[in-house]
Amino acid sequence: MKKYKIGYTTGVFDMFHVGHLNILKKAKEQCEYLIVGVTTDALCIDRKGKKPIICQDDRATIVSAIKYVDKVVLQSDMNKSNMVEKYGVDAVFVGSDWKGSAAWQEYEREFSKLGCFVVYLDHTDGISSTILREKINE
Repeated sequence: MKKYKIGYTTGVFDMFHVGHLNILKKAKEQCEYLIVGVTTDALCIDRKGKKPIICQDDRATIVSAIKYVDKVVLQSDMNKSNMVEKYGVDAVFVGSDWKGSAAWQEYEREFSKLGCFVVYLDHTDGISSTILREKINE
């Protein structure tokens, strides 16, 4: 039996790479049912100031085809507590590179009130969509 019943993770998942696959695999290893929020194009532009290379519908299709993923939802805002409540999530998975950040310390407080844990997964060093963009631009 896995440690958590329903897990949730979210990301842009632009130019899907092995780091994305690793976080989904590691999350699924710890939960029975994994829901993945794919950041909408509008939220990505608002938060990061750039449009994803791959549109949200295609990114959602790619993520939904991964065997570790049970459900894909679009993440149109930063209120992750809504997803935790809506789906009865008991664990939110995020990369270890966020551990200790002010935002994730606040999420830890919010989620604990909902009976949900934040689980930090090892970040895959040396790969990111930003790195891929830089390589393309070289």
